[in-house]
Amino acid sequence: MSLTQFTHMKRLYVLLAVVMASVGVTRAQTKDSVNFDPHEAFAPIFYPQLGDNVRAADGTPGPDYWQNRADYKIAVTMDDQTHGIKGKVDVTYTNNSPQPLTFLWLQLDQNIYNDKSRGVAVTAIGGGRWANRNAFDGGYSIGDVKLQQAGKSTVLKQTITDSRMRVDLPVALKAKGGKVTFSIDFSFTIPEYGTDRMGRLNTKNGWIYEVAQWFPRLCVYDNVQGWNTLPYLGQGEFYLEYGDIEYAVTVPASHIVVGSGELLNPQEVLTAEQLKRYKAASASDKTVILRSAAEVTDASSRPAGKSTLTWKFKCINTRDVAWASSKAFVWDAARMNLPQGKKALAMSVYPVESATDTAWNRSTEYVKGSIEFYSKYLYPFSYPVATNVAGIVGGMEYPGIVFCSSRANKGGLFGVTSHEFGHNWFPMIVGSNERKFPWMDEGFNTFINTLAEEDFNHGEYKDGKMDVTRLAPYFYGDKIENIFNIPDVIQPNNLGILAYLKPGFGLQLLRERVLGPERFDSAFRYYVHQWAFKHPTPYDFFHCIENYSGETLDWFWRGWYLNKWKFDQGVGKVAYVKDDPAQGSIITVTNNEQLPMPVVVQVKEENGKTGRVELPVEVWQRGPVWKFVYHSTSKVQEIKLDPDGTMPDINPANNSWNDKLGF
Repeated sequence: MSLTQFTHMKRLYVLLAVVMASVGVTRAQTKDSVNFDPHEAFAPIFYPQLGDNVRAADGTPGPDYWQNRADYKIAVTMDDQTHGIKGKVDVTYTNNSPQPLTFLWLQLDQNIYNDKSRGVAVTAIGGGRWANRNAFDGGYSIGDVKLQQAGKSTVLKQTITDSRMRVDLPVALKAKGGKVTFSIDFSFTIPEYGTDRMGRLNTKNGWIYEVAQWFPRLCVYDNVQGWNTLPYLGQGEFYLEYGDIEYAVTVPASHIVVGSGELLNPQEVLTAEQLKRYKAASASDKTVILRSAAEVTDASSRPAGKSTLTWKFKCINTRDVAWASSKAFVWDAARMNLPQGKKALAMSVYPVESATDTAWNRSTEYVKGSIEFYSKYLYPFSYPVATNVAGIVGGMEYPGIVFCSSRANKGGLFGVTSHEFGHNWFPMIVGSNERKFPWMDEGFNTFINTLAEEDFNHGEYKDGKMDVTRLAPYFYGDKIENIFNIPDVIQPNNLGILAYLKPGFGLQLLRERVLGPERFDSAFRYYVHQWAFKHPTPYDFFHCIENYSGETLDWFWRGWYLNKWKFDQGVGKVAYVKDDPAQGSIITVTNNEQLPMPVVVQVKEENGKTGRVELPVEVWQRGPVWKFVYHSTSKVQEIKLDPDGTMPDINPANNSWNDKLGF
């Protein structure tokens, strides 16, 4: 999901005045006050439990790690007159857990659009981003749940509670590999505005449908929570099992459909010319037009002689699929070059209103650039196709397909495209629990977006150097909550800071100030590779980074992620060894708030020499004051802490000392 103003950390502070008022930001007094307890910052016990055979203490999946599996076969028909979806899903569920299961839980996320849903009930009177708009009363119509066994069909007992459904099994599903197959008939009406995650946009050439959360999906059963059944209220996203998904979408023949995974039958749904262009795009680093703006209203750009066409897709080892359909699509594509010589296809579909050289005509270029970078930096892109869809949704991610605003252009379109496709690593590849820990996908993704921005087209959309001290009020405002909260509890005004900006900046601090780029990057890649297509917890992440980097970082996890500790370092006084500057200077630095960090000190002498001292975070283990000897040869003229401006210090006024001014 994308909050547009938070997609890039470096653009966020343009809204300082508005957000500072909304979160109750206050600047610290220039007079220092010490609020630091090293016993709390460096407490000996951090992890809530010991490692075991499922989740090892080194942050990796243990030898007995397990997760269940959900495979789906889906067939639906979409009616573009009623905006309705109707069809059936066949589910094969594999119980790899060590205990038998007597019931299963499924998510029915479309039910948030029922006007009696919990999501509607918890929406403020003023509405908001997650509100059910336009007096729409939707949700699923669910038919019988039928067990398929030995060629026979048996109706199972089902219990629907808001956005979840429990299915009771007649016989317990065996542990360690037991399988059950059942089918569900379902239908629903596509909302025009689907909580900024799906919906439909009316363009001059027809509706654009962006379809997601569209079939009943298994809840995750894990060794942490058991069944993960938090209701869908809007602000929290998704936690899903992996499996293979085959799906067939029948639509009017005038429509073009794009979806997660591989299109299995292009020869049946494309014209001969489109099929030729489709093959050419798969071999081209430059964007190839599959259907031009001029062809959108040309009947010959669609196969003749049929009223409907069925588009068939398959996505392997995925947690979800989504798709889009419209007769209004302009369509283009290009080849992506991935590590180890692998190839994939970047595609974009958009209305003619968006088909300009400053907007969606460059979308495929942005898709290609972003995915090639993330694949090189973290882990190879794992789907055969990556598709960007222009529509009503401002920014939302699904495996191999994202929805971005049809109005986005220039750097804004690059930013939202890069952000949404960054989600193919967090949480599509690294399958964290978004409904509990949004910072593990939004924050991690926000961090890698800044690296992609620097890489794309020699930094075409890279912002200038950021004054990090201007971010400090966002992180420490009086009304700011902890990062470590479920998204539905976080106040809406704080979500962009706590799910995106602050956790993403935390990784930047680890990379630039604590571990260094080489050590951080290798540890971060290690985490991704260890947990690819698995379900890590926050503590698995913490363990993984610590063990691979060789650093104990509990002081950082405590302060930045679990608590809202403030950061304030200052320069104290300067003295000289035996009152002789030529024999060295004794410089005092202080840690005035609870968050400790390493120290970078720049010293300028009267003779013009400039030097730098870097102190490890351990200097604060003895208390809030530290003295060190600087090997000066003349009087110290000026001292600066954090001379590169990389630290979000709440009180930058005490970061400098000047001999003439005395501070």
